[in-house]
Amino acid sequence: MYGNKNTLVLLSCFLCAPVLAGNQASSVATFFDYQLYQDQSKPLTLNSLPKQIFEADVVLVGEWHSHSAVHRFQSDLYRRLLEENSKVSLSMEQFSRPSQEVLDQYLQGEIGELALVAHGNAWPNYTSDYRAIVEQAKSAGMPIIAANAPRDIVRCIGKVGPEYLQRLDSEERNFVAAHLDTSDRPYKVDFTEMMEGIDKDVVEKMYAAQVSWDETMAESIAMHLTEKPDHQLMHTAGKFHVEQGMGIAYSLKKRMPNVKIALITPVTEISEATEGSHFPEYQLLVLSLPEQRVTGGHDHGTSTHPHSVSSDDCK
Repeated sequence: MYGNKNTLVLLSCFLCAPVLAGNQASSVATFFDYQLYQDQSKPLTLNSLPKQIFEADVVLVGEWHSHSAVHRFQSDLYRRLLEENSKVSLSMEQFSRPSQEVLDQYLQGEIGELALVAHGNAWPNYTSDYRAIVEQAKSAGMPIIAANAPRDIVRCIGKVGPEYLQRLDSEERNFVAAHLDTSDRPYKVDFTEMMEGIDKDVVEKMYAAQVSWDETMAESIAMHLTEKPDHQLMHTAGKFHVEQGMGIAYSLKKRMPNVKIALITPVTEISEATEGSHFPEYQLLVLSLPEQRVTGGHDHGTSTHPHSVSSDDCK
């Protein structure tokens, strides 16, 4: 997406690092453990979730894409939401709009999982991290929204800028939100600070790419809620898209001013409530991911974000 693969990997790690089943207390000691907090002094169990979550039209659940505890929580939370409401649609960053037909075919039993993975452009960690929640929605007969913009188009926006969208034909253009808000706001300030040291023009293009994800996911969610107003919706996406409501929630609220949104973001340390968030936001405590690189060591491993691609063709 961003032209520099290493930059993409580092950005992914920065943007995206266990709530308890039942009423039993538990420490966060393994990479399967999690604990949800409403604030520093109020841990929550799945059986004691506040009304804000059950009554939200949209529950945005942030993640570190490879964290086992976060994915376990997403599965547990989705099950709990379905226990309270039989109509809870699932929306996912992990599938993009061109894959919607394939995803629907899978949900309807017309194709198998191998075809879903191959033709739906599933992320490399689909079977380990996303299979469970997809199967839950399938068993419940719930829709799954392939909410994201295609990675190739987003990558080219990051290289060329938002004007790249003018090069697309009408079908391809519909794979990305009709409007990208790249105006100055706190979200852009945070993004720019993370990109310190990179040329300003490059950062502007990278930010447009980031926004294209947020805007497309928000637009996809809004279209689905308009079509199925009686459904609650749970959406999974990288942490930076969700935290403080500055990404997807901001874009969704512009489209649906009356929509009720709840946010859940993973953390490795519980902090005080974020004053900058305009939405109820809950913190999901999990262990920190292991060190990915050791300075001075023989570290020859490589890592790529699920969005990364090798092609440089942005004609």
